[in-house]
Amino acid sequence: MKELIFVVDDEPDICELVSFHLKRNGFSSELFFNAKDFLKRFNEKLPDLIVLDLMLPDMDGLDICRIIRKKSSVPIIMLTAKGSEADRVLGLELGADDYIVKPFSPRELVARIKAVLRRIKGNELELDEEIKVGNILKIYPSRFEVIVEDKKIKLTTTEFKILLILSRKKGFVFTRDQILDEIWGSERFVLDRTVDVHIKHLREKLGPASSFIKSVRGIGYKIEE
Repeated sequence: MKELIFVVDDEPDICELVSFHLKRNGFSSELFFNAKDFLKRFNEKLPDLIVLDLMLPDMDGLDICRIIRKKSSVPIIMLTAKGSEADRVLGLELGADDYIVKPFSPRELVARIKAVLRRIKGNELELDEEIKVGNILKIYPSRFEVIVEDKKIKLTTTEFKILLILSRKKGFVFTRDQILDEIWGSERFVLDRTVDVHIKHLREKLGPASSFIKSVRGIGYKIEE
């Protein structure tokens, strides 16, 4: 079955352009020109990935991102004319997996979609195992599941991957570049600041287990019990 991509943008030309390139690369897509139609469909069916514009006629894309994240960890790639560092950081803080600024290359967008989906598949193919950190944090790679004090914690794909990288080598200090290379490899499109944003989110979501994530000044991060 073809992977399904929801494209949300109020410019029909852009939606059709993205849809054309997705079809050429073996994806199926559904197009939405406003938040109302998208959210109605989203409540009916979850796609494999969402390409989301931030400037829609009836709702801010950031608010849509918040709604999505309350329900699902489905990957989100923001596609927008808002290109400042503050906009990028805010988008990532709200749970986006990637951020692309208009004008954009359709081929690059498709490459990033493929990269995000490959990361998810990589997680799904992990051998079944349980990783414990202290007495309160458990990670199950094959189930994409994190439990803190017997409570399931909902993470985005990127947040989960970072936590997995750190937890598998407790005490080892990863630089930001090493974390980015582990996740994106040769398809790396993001800035070092992205890691800091995701770490901030991880700490917020992990609650009492957040203290396991240590910052090493001038270098990066590690997990330490």
